[in-house]
Amino acid sequence: MSVPAVTVVMPCFNAAGHLERSIGSLQAQECGDWELVAVDDGSSDTTWQRLQDFAARDPRIQPLRRANAGAAAARNTGLKAANGRCIAFLDSDDSWHPSFLRLMREALDAAPEAAIVYCGWQNIGLGAARDQPYVPPDYEQGDKIASLVRSCPWPIHGALTRASFIQAAGGFDETLSSCMDYDLWLRIAALHPVRLVPQVLAYYHHHGSGQITSNRARIALNHLRAQTKFLQAHPDVHQALGRARARELTYGELMARGYESYWRRDLQSARTIFRVLMRHGFGRPQDWLHMIPALLPLAWHQRLLAARDRTART
Repeated sequence: MSVPAVTVVMPCFNAAGHLERSIGSLQAQECGDWELVAVDDGSSDTTWQRLQDFAARDPRIQPLRRANAGAAAARNTGLKAANGRCIAFLDSDDSWHPSFLRLMREALDAAPEAAIVYCGWQNIGLGAARDQPYVPPDYEQGDKIASLVRSCPWPIHGALTRASFIQAAGGFDETLSSCMDYDLWLRIAALHPVRLVPQVLAYYHHHGSGQITSNRARIALNHLRAQTKFLQAHPDVHQALGRARARELTYGELMARGYESYWRRDLQSARTIFRVLMRHGFGRPQDWLHMIPALLPLAWHQRLLAARDRTART
């Protein structure tokens, strides 16, 4: 059996209604030298049957089944079964442009020193203002470490990685319920060269049910965990950034997520985030004016904000 150029790992949980789009976008690729390892993570719908149907029609598709343990564990299961020289990840509700694998492979082949190539992406389903295509910067041309420590540089399906680097990194951290892709990218991309493919080739479909990215506070705190874990593992990076810059990149980013929740009146998420920030003594005096009410009972906090809103309208 020949070794495929690319293994695509796809975790699936109650994804029966989305598989036609995601697997269809893979089968439509201009590059056909791939295998798909699709891992059913304990679905209760017809996901497993649908995966078997796809596999019966396409020998490149290998369905696996496991007890539910979350996306990180499902992806690690897929990685153990991977045979490809490169790895791509495609969630069961997302899709790719037909040129994705061809262009990404060409870019990686042209940069033998690179661990990862990444591309632009587009959100779909958030409304016209937030569905604009986006091409990220060339991180190697700027302060790459600071950029990567601040935030996730690309979505999980917007990259192609040499399998050896994922193996060396140890795969996904299964203790993270979200941001496990950011954690992996940070551990690889901060320490090895990456290359940009400046085209929009990945599509992130928002549908509001069952997606990992649905809890703002959980995502924000897992993001902080990934940042903190990386800086603790690499004290030289922490020292090079300096204490003030490191806190701005970590807790400053957490503050931004707290305000995002606050202004959306997702008070549960905002209160959780603000309490963490206060425990770490982070924020300007004006920030604390917004954060301190998070120590009140929720009902009191809601009444306070309602009163502020009424005052602002008069």
